[in-house]
Amino acid sequence: MMGVVVLLLLVGLGFAVVAARRNNEKRLAAQREAELEPVRKLAFEDITALGVELQSLDLDLAGRELGPGENADYQRALDAYEAAKSAGDAIQRPDDVKHVTEILEDGRYAMACVRARVDGRPLPTRRPPCFFDPRHGLSTEDVPYAPPGGAVRDVPACALDAERVRAGAEPDSRMVMVGSRRVPYWQGGRAYQPYASGYFGHFGVMDMMFMGMLFGGGFDGLGDGLGAIGEGIGDGIGAIGDGVGDMFGDIGDMFDF
Repeated sequence: MMGVVVLLLLVGLGFAVVAARRNNEKRLAAQREAELEPVRKLAFEDITALGVELQSLDLDLAGRELGPGENADYQRALDAYEAAKSAGDAIQRPDDVKHVTEILEDGRYAMACVRARVDGRPLPTRRPPCFFDPRHGLSTEDVPYAPPGGAVRDVPACALDAERVRAGAEPDSRMVMVGSRRVPYWQGGRAYQPYASGYFGHFGVMDMMFMGMLFGGGFDGLGDGLGAIGEGIGDGIGAIGDGVGDMFGDIGDMFDF
């Protein structure tokens, strides 16, 4: 008889463990989706911004005779826009955003090359985008900047933001929501690291970017993730305990323990 009791207990434990695991997996999936949604939205806003810039460029080029170089760069920018839209539709996790922003960075540089060729200027040096908001386009210089509570670092900036920083004013930073606070995207936590990496990774400035992630919202994002994992583990343990308790209760009722 005890063998049957032990077998029933083990079966009950098995079901409880499986139920707890599924519950934890659902919680983690919900957490991942909650992290992904604002980053996906950010990427699509950047795609839309590139489309608007292409429309403006098209108007500026209307009636002009373009040479082979201008046509090649313009087509490259158009292709980047279409590729970014396709990559955006395929986003399944935050790491996928990196591919989108890599494409957008290339498209903006191609547009800068078109404008330079049309104006008879040398092709622009390929610099990182503006750190404060990559939609500002290519940076023109590096400026010393310190986030609140952070160390001073040289960051790439567009001409307008460089002027703001030198004047002691706040740059026009890209803001995102982290919990109930609006913070610059680089303080948004680990979910925004792929977004930044696509724009800045191949320029060798990601050490600066990752350090920026640690200020303010970066720790908040990490804390939220750990909290969700902890809640999932706690629920899992609770489910196992409930399952074991129910099983013992059923066995006690059966055998009048």
